[in-house]
Amino acid sequence: MVERPRYESPVERAIREAQERGEFDDLPGAGKPLRVENTDDPMWWVRQLVEREQLDFTGALPPAVALRKEAATFPESLADLRTEESVRAVLEDFNRRVRRDRLRPPESHLPPLLAPTVDVDELVEGWRALRAASQAADVDPPVTSGEARPRRRWWRRRR
Repeated sequence: MVERPRYESPVERAIREAQERGEFDDLPGAGKPLRVENTDDPMWWVRQLVEREQLDFTGALPPAVALRKEAATFPESLADLRTEESVRAVLEDFNRRVRRDRLRPPESHLPPLLAPTVDVDELVEGWRALRAASQAADVDPPVTSGEARPRRRWWRRRR
């Protein structure tokens, strides 16, 4: 039988011509097998890209999921705040965003997902405990050597 000429699409032609010019020769990972852990996952390449490039897709999450992830970091994420008023302001803003998210119409193709509000007083207590623990760890240990040397001023050290 006579073999019919094969139709070459414009995309296939562009790839073939680029290969002939050598444009794919020195790419990183050339000749190495793809690492695929889960062959049943159709999004394996996206997960590897996110892991390799250390991308943050928090902004692409549905609002309720992003709020749940944010709530999971409390009270540790509040440790850098200096005053109780600022901690309360952050937590009240979080609760306000949760209430606003609950007023949005649900997406039709997904079951409704709600983020819980947080107990401000309970988390402020947790913040106080974290703050006290970090301040106790920051206290300098007492000098245990025989005698403490007096500190010399910087201009006297030059001699």
